[in-house]
Order: sequence, then C-alpha cells, then structure tokens
Amino acid sequence: MKDLVRMKTSLSEEIEALLNGQVKMEAKSSSIYLAMAAYCDRLGFENSSEFFFQQAEEERQHMLKIFRYIADAGGTPVSPDVANVPQEFGSFRGVYENALEQEIEVTNAINKIVSAAYKGGDHTTANFLQWFISEQQEEEFTARKRLELFDVIGEEGIGAYMIDQKIPEIGPPTSEDAEA
Repeated sequence: MKDLVRMKTSLSEEIEALLNGQVKMEAKSSSIYLAMAAYCDRLGFENSSEFFFQQAEEERQHMLKIFRYIADAGGTPVSPDVANVPQEFGSFRGVYENALEQEIEVTNAINKIVSAAYKGGDHTTANFLQWFISEQQEEEFTARKRLELFDVIGEEGIGAYMIDQKIPEIGPPTSEDAEA
C-alpha cells in the first residue's frame, strides 16, 4: 500500500533528480567542512576548526531538510555516496577561499532548482527553497567577511593567529551591513 501512495507525488522527475543532486551536494559540503576542520586543527587554528565543525553540521542539517522534503512529497530520496573529499587546502587562506567557492556553488545549484521549479509550475518546491536562498545569502556574506580578514590583517607574523581569533566574531549580515 505504501508503494502506491509513494507513486503519487507532486514532484516531477526533473525536480526530484535536482533535489537529490542537492542532497548529495550538501552531504559533500558537510564532508569537505569536516576535512577543513581537521586541516585547521592540524595547523593549530582552534577557532577556525570549531567554525568548520559547526559548518559541517549545518550542511548535514540542510541535507536532511531536503531529504525529508523529498520523502514527505512522496518522492524517493537517495542517500548519497560522498567521494573525493580533499584533505589538504594549500594554506590557511586556501581553506577560506575554498569555503567561499563552495558556498557560491551551492547558491548556484539552489537557484537552478528554484528556476526549474517555477518553470515546471512547482510552486511548493520553489516556496520550500526560499529558506535556502536566504541561508545562502548569509553563508556567502560570512564567507566573504572571513576571507577579508586575510587582506585586512595579513598572515605575516602573528596575523594568522589574529585572524583565527576574529573568526568567531563574524556573524550574519545586519542592517548596518546593508547601509555600508
């Protein structure tokens, strides 16, 4: 009986495939953030390591949110395989550059799904993804702000240590940021 119920879904095959692709992307992001946490820990940057551990958990939660949406809509969510997770990032700055690039990729993928949902008349999925659009705006903003520390403070001398100390202070955008 459950199979019959599962066959009735408002998700098109295209949207379901795109959402499952996003599940995989979020899982890989989580794994990459874990690797970044370990990398920063090896370098002795405790605050950065903790930040990336938190990011890994946040990405995992994003994956689960989409996974459950697919299941609740009667679709077939696919538990993703994650492979080819980099373990080295070249430098302390390289970790943060990679993090920003990763967030931009996720934003582009979410936008692609939203566009496909609107094109296919799937307003429910488009509405569901609005939270992710706002989340990605915040993620990109904070990734840029953390990366800017490398230009403002510099890594020479105790600069890298000072950057690591500032990492926990950077939060989501505020109304003051919008005015700047």
